[in-house]
Amino acid sequence: MHTVWKGAISFGLVHVPVKMFSATEDKDISLRYIHKECGSPLSYVRKCPVCDKEVAWEEIGKGYEYEKGKFVLFDKEELDQLTDESSKSITILDFVDLTEIDPIYFQKTYYLSPDQAGTNAYRLLMEAMRQTSKIGIAKISIRSKSSLAAIRVLEDCLAIETIFYPDEVRPVSQVPGLPEAGTVNDKELDMAKLLISQLSTPFDPAKYTDDYRQRMLDLISHKIAGEEFHIAPAKQESNVIDLMAALQASIQAVQHIPTDPGPSLTGTKKTKTKAAPAAKRKTAKSKAAAEPADQQNEASGTIPVIAPKPKRRSPKSKTTVS
Repeated sequence: MHTVWKGAISFGLVHVPVKMFSATEDKDISLRYIHKECGSPLSYVRKCPVCDKEVAWEEIGKGYEYEKGKFVLFDKEELDQLTDESSKSITILDFVDLTEIDPIYFQKTYYLSPDQAGTNAYRLLMEAMRQTSKIGIAKISIRSKSSLAAIRVLEDCLAIETIFYPDEVRPVSQVPGLPEAGTVNDKELDMAKLLISQLSTPFDPAKYTDDYRQRMLDLISHKIAGEEFHIAPAKQESNVIDLMAALQASIQAVQHIPTDPGPSLTGTKKTKTKAAPAAKRKTAKSKAAAEPADQQNEASGTIPVIAPKPKRRSPKSKTTVS
């Protein structure tokens, strides 16, 4: 992993040197803009619309647009002065319960590992937080941006999650079209609660996959192989007007979902499946032999596997100073 930040956690008079690593990665498939006429990828040019020329990085400064077309400019030295000495320190302000923080506040997760001779202090803080079931609320500056953060124990590691400041979260009152307060039908409510209980299960993140990314990789593989690729049309949803009927149908659908019975118990009888007649087997073999080679390859799954390339971060031409 690449170290994105180095500093220390401080709570009270305890100082814990740590390194920070990104806990997540973006696996979106990056598509580039291509010139259809010649097939060349397009490049982004930093061009001044007034001087009508390309601008080099050393000629680029930063500014804030306080009115349309009016900017205040900043030198690098002025911006560096805004970053105080505490930028290399994660100062824990309070310890709270994790359940007190709404998920809307969470931004990005990082892992923390002990740095230099901070292993003992790191282990002490982690074990104390584990046994008290508390998380730390701290302030941190990453790449000149100040943020709140929540430090918690994740397995045998300290994790820090940046969180929004309260004024960065829009109030629910600004959401248009919310239903007014009122009563719901008791029978419909009971059916909805029953449906929720039928669908309730322990959270297992491994069961959820990015279907769009997989379909995109399949499309890329088929195009590289020079094959024609078709995507089945999406199933049309039926517009059920009767809410009670929709709830009943949903519960019946859940109840009919087959579950894995697990390994058979000792002493249970095994059902034998009859073998297909020899004539049918012979017909199936001759039919498979008559199929074209490309269809047999497609059936056997011999399609090149394409792994998504990591995104290239293009330099930002405009930076907003908050």
